[in-house]
Parts: sequence; C-alpha cells; structure tokens
Amino acid sequence: MHRFRRPYRVVGAAVLAAAVVGLVVAAPRLGFTTPAQAPLWTDRPLTVAPASVPAAPNWMELAKALKPAVVNISTKRVEEGVQLRSPFGDKDPFQQFFKQFGDQRPRTVRSLGSGFIINPSGFIVTNNHVVDGATTIQVKIADGRELPAKVVGRDPKTDLALIKVEATGLPVVPLGDSSRLQVGEPVMAIGNPFGLEQTVTSGIVSAIGRVIGQGPYDDFIQTDASINPGNSGGPLIDPRGQAVGINAAIFSQTGGSVGIGFAIPIDQAKSVVAQLAESGHVARGWLGVTIQPVTPELAKGFGLPSPSGALVAGVQEGSPAARAGVKAGDVITQYEGQKVSRSGELPRMVADTPAGRPVSITIVRDGKPVSLTVKIAELKEEPRQTAAVSAEKQNLGLGLETLTPSVARELGLPERRGVVVRSVGDSSPAADAGIQPGDVIVEVDHQRVASVAAMKRVLDRHPKSTPVVVLLERNDQSLYVAMATRG
Repeated sequence: MHRFRRPYRVVGAAVLAAAVVGLVVAAPRLGFTTPAQAPLWTDRPLTVAPASVPAAPNWMELAKALKPAVVNISTKRVEEGVQLRSPFGDKDPFQQFFKQFGDQRPRTVRSLGSGFIINPSGFIVTNNHVVDGATTIQVKIADGRELPAKVVGRDPKTDLALIKVEATGLPVVPLGDSSRLQVGEPVMAIGNPFGLEQTVTSGIVSAIGRVIGQGPYDDFIQTDASINPGNSGGPLIDPRGQAVGINAAIFSQTGGSVGIGFAIPIDQAKSVVAQLAESGHVARGWLGVTIQPVTPELAKGFGLPSPSGALVAGVQEGSPAARAGVKAGDVITQYEGQKVSRSGELPRMVADTPAGRPVSITIVRDGKPVSLTVKIAELKEEPRQTAAVSAEKQNLGLGLETLTPSVARELGLPERRGVVVRSVGDSSPAADAGIQPGDVIVEVDHQRVASVAAMKRVLDRHPKSTPVVVLLERNDQSLYVAMATRG
C-alpha cells in the first residue's frame, strides 16, 4: 500500500469501495432562486442541545437530528486514456506499435464524498475537490432519494464548493461560530467514509489555526475524530448541534485515519459560500506583496523584539502596497488595528477586505514603527507563493561570482547588479539558511551589493557571531534569509 506522509484530501474512489476568511454576522439573502427575505442558512442551535457547552454532549440525540441533513455525493469525471510508449524512446521502430495498441480511450472515474444541506431549498456545502472536474453529480439524501446536482460555484483556494439540488423542505445543518472553539472541546464528524453512509465519529478539537500547506488561506481545525476517504465535505459538529467546520483532509501514512484530521473553519466558509451563492465566484482583496515568516534569526537581524509579523520579501510593481510606500524588508505588524502575529494571518485579512477600501497598516522599518494607508485592490490572478525559509546556523560556505552581463547570459539569468551563488558547501551556514546555487544575492545586512568585493566589505563590518540578513533573487521572487556568521 502506498504510504502518505503529508496531509491529503479525503475523497474516496468508488472503484476501491469507493479551504476565504470572514465572519458573516447576518445570514446572506438570496434573491435569485428564493424569496428576497429567505436566508441562505440558519445559525439557530438545535433544541436538543443546551445553550452552553455540556460536559458530556448527547451525541446520540444530535446524530439523530443532524444525520438527515448530511448527504452522500457521487461524481463521474472523464479522464483521457494513457498512451503507451516504447521503453526505448521515440526513435524505436516499434513505437508505432505502442501508439496503435496503447489504450487512448477516455475513461470514466467515479468518486465519493460528503456534503451537508444548509438551506431547505437544496443548497449543499462540500469540498471543491469532491466536485472538481465532475461531468455528473448525484446526491443521495437520507430518505433514499438520489437527485442530480449542479455546481453553483467553486473556490479552489479554500477547497470549498456550493452545489444545489432541486428540492424543497429539506432538513438543514445550522452553522455555528468557529471562533468560539476551544482546544479540548468535543466535536462530532458525520460523513460517508469509504462509501459507508451516515457514519458518525466523535473526538475533540486537537488544535486550531493549523497551517498544512494546502493553500494561501490555511487556517484548519485539527481534530482526532476519525476522518477517512469519503468524509470530505461533511460537517464537524459542536455540542450545540451546529457545524463549526467542514472536514477536508487527513494526515496519514496509511491512507486511513490515524487521529489527525483537518476541517475548514465555518467562519471562513461563510464568506465564501455567501459569495458563491450570490455570484458563483469569490472576490478577494489584493495587497501585492510577497511575504515570509519572521524566524528568530531574522528577528535578530531586523532588530525586532520578537519573531512575529509578516516580513515583506518583495513588492509587486504598481500594486497597492507599492503605491502606499511599502518596501522589501518592512515587517507588517498590524492590519486595520488587528495584530499580525504570524505571516499566514495576513493573506486572510487582505482577502476579506473589499476592493477599493483604504486600510491602515503598521510596519516596522529600520526598527521603528511606521503607519501607512493602503487602498486595497481586487485580486485578479493567483498570488505568488513564498518559499519557506530555513534560517539555521553556523559557517558560510559560499562560492560567489560578481553577476556581470556575460555571467548572466551564461547562466540564463536576467541582467541585474548582484552576486551569483556558484556553490554552497554541505552543512554550511549558507546551506542551513536555504541558499542555493543560482541564487542572486542583491542585499546583505540591508545594504545593496553589486560585487563579491562589496559583499565582503559588508560582511567584514558585520558583528561576528550574529546572523546577517541576506536578500536573494530566486526564480523572479525575492526572499530574505538569515545566515549565521563565524565568531
């Protein structure tokens, strides 16, 4: 059996038995398919659950009340057939044989997932990866009916989708408030693992705010409630009988549950689902910066009191950030009065800001706080992803060369002023910091360097045994690293 070591999405294959931000205060209104005053969802707790969190939730009663609103989603999608190729390459005289007899016919792939009804007129929330690429979607509801569904809208960035069946008077799962969740609080998952309908499992909230590398807006609830392939899109229920999360992924080495599951917080989903219902897509704010975490070593290098905030590694030309005066090397510490503790918090804050709204941000520049006002624009394309920085310790180990026009042409690099990294020694401070051959060093200790000699002069003046901040250019992206220096 293939062993998975990273979090992966949990949609099951039928042939085998088979994640933006924002708290919505009032439920949105739908004017295009339902009466003008009809809310898209309800947040009223079930009467079977008391207003406060009980010490021992009555999962039996909650399961009985909520299972009818959880659905089984089966999809079909068409994939192109795989053409067989000769193991000896295209020049093999028998290659035509492989082309002729290779199975190039499209094939139908079936998969299973879960979802839950949020509106009596048939609106269902699920994961994007459950319905992505589907040519047909069938929804089986608790009374045994199988209904065709259409996609109202999808949002790959948060792995959320809204689908609809033509029906009325359906049971619903009320939506809760995930911001109230506490680590250790009991929760219940309902779904269709491996196609086993209406399966209920329970556990606790293991952690909140998990970043697992699934997308730019990661903010997962971690739970030990058993989640398996086929659970994707099902609700995570709190003791009040409200959905506080949408089950989306598991961390497993075996493909099955090992007690580490992840759910999209319902507060994040509300904003996305409301926009999908209204327009079929999600509009997000855009700042125009490339950011990275502030590590302890970078915090020392930038003179920060603690490793918090979002370090600006690059500013896109003509972006709202550029027009407001944000510069590479700034550390964003506040956004509209909200503290930015981790770099991953900033994209969610920006995404939830309507285009055209001016917002105040606080940055730290040269060790001093500076207030700026930025007019947020609408995100039009996929934002660049920032590489993670490994800023560890001890001993340079760099082979360097001044980046002249001829060297740039030789290496296929854009012509710019800087120092190109030719080699990196194993187990050296440069390797520990994540510096790679082909990187172009443009700044050392916050000073521009145009030659190896200039870089050496800056390093000679830098206090020994303290990390030095280095600004790199790699694959057209800017990246800060903190490199240890010898004593």
